[in-house]
Amino acid sequence: MIPYGRQDINEADIQAVMQILTSPWLTQGPAIERFESSVADYSGAKYAVAVNNATAALHLACLALELGDGDVLWTVPNTFVASANCGRYCGAVVDFVDIDPRTYNMSISALTEKLELAKRAGKLPKVVVPVHFAGQSCEMATIAQLAKTYGFRVIEDAAHAIGGLYRDQKIGSCEFSDLTVFSFHPVKIITTGEGGMLVTNNPKLYQRLLRLRSHGITRTPEMEQEQGAWYYEQLELGFNYRMTDLQAALGTSQLERINQFVERRRYLARRYERMLQKLPLKTPWQQPGTHSAWHLYVVRLQLGGLKKSRRQIFDELRNLGIQVHVHYIPVYRQPYYQQLGFKQGYCPEAERYYEEVLTLPLHYRLTDAEQDYVVEMLGQVLG
Repeated sequence: MIPYGRQDINEADIQAVMQILTSPWLTQGPAIERFESSVADYSGAKYAVAVNNATAALHLACLALELGDGDVLWTVPNTFVASANCGRYCGAVVDFVDIDPRTYNMSISALTEKLELAKRAGKLPKVVVPVHFAGQSCEMATIAQLAKTYGFRVIEDAAHAIGGLYRDQKIGSCEFSDLTVFSFHPVKIITTGEGGMLVTNNPKLYQRLLRLRSHGITRTPEMEQEQGAWYYEQLELGFNYRMTDLQAALGTSQLERINQFVERRRYLARRYERMLQKLPLKTPWQQPGTHSAWHLYVVRLQLGGLKKSRRQIFDELRNLGIQVHVHYIPVYRQPYYQQLGFKQGYCPEAERYYEEVLTLPLHYRLTDAEQDYVVEMLGQVLG
């Protein structure tokens, strides 16, 4: 089976983890800060906080921005459920902004219209979570301007997007947001097995994130001098969202190859673009000023001209050894969100998108020959 995504682990990665296994620190050691510094330097942000997964990172981002009961968080339906669930963890009301029909990111026109209606109703969001779908940045400069106008905070969900560029800056610089969240799941650009990272330029948010990821506890040299080396204080209700040194060492090693990983993905994306031109489908469109990290390669099938359903095409390709996928079911169509009152059809563009899309294999280890086979079989299945 040719997977849609897969990690690449080399000997340097293995040795990096082996060094931790023979060191005094398996967790809460110096490898964490090394990884955090590496990611902050790479992305251009001032601060980074490593956590055990990107869902935890989203949760902590909401908490750091003091999202709570009765507050409102907006995100897109075209994402994994974590982008919305983070708001629910805090007791907030979650709502959805429809997507742009070309980028599949948050629609600026839909966001602007929804904000004006919310302002009139007195129900503006406290937090907006734009998702950099498939690795391509949202239009963050415009979102940042809207944030100033309407008074909301911004969390960039860049789970797909480390290595991507927006206006010639690395995604994660936080020039246009309060916080950015990265994911290091094995199918992402780099991996720590599981793992996530928050980056920010705000020192107060940084200090609170450090505290929240470790039970809400703080320990200072002054405390230890006055009370003893064992002394600490819990200042608020936090969580055990820490990353281990094993994960951090793997992440630091992987980050050394990120440019190699992203360039290969971009090469494969360009190759797909050329080879798929004559097939009855639409290839991904790139917003000028953005350079995707290409976590996913998603095509839209022109089903009106085909004699098969998307399900038939999906099943036939899987039977041929190609692990195609679908990203994503609109979040509000999940039973949990339907119980909250959302109905099918709530975001029409996201609905149309969902009915037509198919994710093709794209990862660093995908060979040219495997990609040729994917395209050839796709052409045969589409007829």
